[in-house]
Amino acid sequence: MARNRATAGLIVVAVGVAALIVTLAVSGTSSRGRAAAPFAWLHAARAPVGWLVARAPGGATFAYPPGWRPIRTDPGTASVALLGRGGRIDGFLNETPKQGDETLANWSQFRTQHNGDEGDRDVRVVAATENVGLRSGRSSCVIDAYTTSKARYREIACLVDGASSAAVVVGAAPTAMVARQTPILERAIATFIP
Repeated sequence: MARNRATAGLIVVAVGVAALIVTLAVSGTSSRGRAAAPFAWLHAARAPVGWLVARAPGGATFAYPPGWRPIRTDPGTASVALLGRGGRIDGFLNETPKQGDETLANWSQFRTQHNGDEGDRDVRVVAATENVGLRSGRSSCVIDAYTTSKARYREIACLVDGASSAAVVVGAAPTAMVARQTPILERAIATFIP
């Protein structure tokens, strides 16, 4: 009788552990060091043949595809966009030097608060991962969604802490373009070197 109870107890514990693992995998978060499922692409990559390189004044670089073009944004940054009809932004990539209290540990909260402070509405975290190793350092990333005065966007924003500097790389697209633009944004972010 005691042996049956012990076996039943072990089965309950095993089922509980399995449920916890599945919940963590589905939630899109990760523990330190390994990217969660939505970030399986997050590893250093070379630029595809034919892509161009954006270089920020501080030396950070990322690759972007033909058809995208540099645009002016904040001083000290590098930004490129895929422009649609009437100058509509159908895809956006940006590098900005680390400027505030952002850390690998607080990145998802910091980024969503920053978006709200910039005037974005209905800011929502879709997924986050923390302290993932890259060729150029460690990275914490968040996928979030927000609404501006022009459209609803989904973005991937990563804080990359390199050997000599830290910087933020962001890729965003209107939700109507997300399926088409996300692979491009992911590939560009994977080429980022702060």
